[in-house]
Amino acid sequence: MNIEKFRISNDPAIYEAWPDVTLTRSGKLVCVFSECRHHNDRSYTRIMLSDSVDNGRTWTPKRPLTEGTENLAYFYNCARISTLRDGRLAVIVDRVPASGEKDDAKAVNVMYFSSDEGATWSSAVATPLRGIVPDKLRELDNGRWLIAAQYAVKGHLTLFCRYSDDGGRSWSDEVLMAFDNRYQLCEVSMLPLGGGKIAAFIRENSGVGHDCIKTVSYDNGESWSALVDFPLPGCHRPVAGLLNDGRIFITYRFMQGGKGWLGSWTQNFFAALSDVGSALAVRRSDAWTRIIPVDYDRSAVADLGYSGWVQLADGSIYIVNYIVDDAVDKGQIRGYRLHLDDFIIPAP
Repeated sequence: MNIEKFRISNDPAIYEAWPDVTLTRSGKLVCVFSECRHHNDRSYTRIMLSDSVDNGRTWTPKRPLTEGTENLAYFYNCARISTLRDGRLAVIVDRVPASGEKDDAKAVNVMYFSSDEGATWSSAVATPLRGIVPDKLRELDNGRWLIAAQYAVKGHLTLFCRYSDDGGRSWSDEVLMAFDNRYQLCEVSMLPLGGGKIAAFIRENSGVGHDCIKTVSYDNGESWSALVDFPLPGCHRPVAGLLNDGRIFITYRFMQGGKGWLGSWTQNFFAALSDVGSALAVRRSDAWTRIIPVDYDRSAVADLGYSGWVQLADGSIYIVNYIVDDAVDKGQIRGYRLHLDDFIIPAP
């Protein structure tokens, strides 16, 4: 198996984490990520950007998208980036009260736009979406925009979305995506499949290693189906997309459950192949996945697995991820490039 690894950013003075990446019209990669004092210390945060014009082999020095938040009433959490059909780039990020995720329903999601492939950016544009860890802005085939995030309802993490049919000038009321008092449902990745269908892949956060959980919309995000288990055990922060050949690719952190928290169960970063039939299946047994190991965190305080990915012009897949590993006790941003043909031997 051949997976090339690249340094995107490794600053020994700061914790770097929670990246995403997009591919611009000209073929440039733009990576967005957070810097903070530590995973568990958000007294200072800032959202950063880096670019690559050689398919992710080398990256520019990081530069800020937002202000630093030391001594402010909020911090920035997890940014996501998209390339829109008109060529603009869009970043959405949750701005969380300084009191922390206990006030997750008060978190404001703001967006930034760039018309020059990330060289310059608009000021923050507030949305009515509340909650933390948003999915990236999704643009449907009918032009609708869809955004989603989570907050706790009666002690259970719950997912909500909003949609806009006028390019973000106005937004729908809040739409309930997923709630179940058996689960903690968060960190959704919505996958538009055309014709009004959207499969949403969800992290279950009870800490016991549950499957990825899935819900489906057949009306462009206005309503969502019953929950279905999807065969990705221990799936945290799924990031789903369609490949050029129509298959589905998902990156995620593997969380096996058991005793402990950070450092004891977050060592493995996986990817998976699946297909549209599996994404729309109403039973776990009717869905298939093929799981691919991508990276392992050797640090005693391992922390990894929030990711983003794109497919490059040559068909290879470029992934961004954060990991501690040889940074010892600081998060760093790492890139990976792989060809799926290296992982599957054709049948005779």
